[in-house]
Amino acid sequence: MRACGAQTICVSRDSGSQAFDHTAIRQREGKAETELICWLSSGEFLYPLQIGVNTVGRSSDNDVVLEDVYASRRHCAILVHSDETCELHDTASKNGTCVNGTRIVGPTLLKSGDEIRISTQQFIFLTRGADRNVPSSATLNG
Repeated sequence: MRACGAQTICVSRDSGSQAFDHTAIRQREGKAETELICWLSSGEFLYPLQIGVNTVGRSSDNDVVLEDVYASRRHCAILVHSDETCELHDTASKNGTCVNGTRIVGPTLLKSGDEIRISTQQFIFLTRGADRNVPSSATLNG
């Protein structure tokens, strides 16, 4: 847990359950070395995106894991640049990736509030300082 830096994500589960019961950020002494600049929101969970490549798909080694048989193992990737711009790349998925209802055909620049659809999963892309509200019921997942 020390490797996570000044902010540590803690998750507790019921011993027989796959569902999350409680998720929280525990602020330790000092300030986080790098602040998060963007997230994906599914309405139920928040997925923090780090600077660099963030992968999304069915495989358990993705940054955002989808439990959807119609999603590819490595469905798409969100590239977060250090200048705080973000691009969505479909990684040759079978069923495609949509932004605001349109299937993307190449790298697509994201802006806060964009709706990303992967199979039946829908996410809202959010950035730090954006005016869009995060649902109060959303839980940080990561």
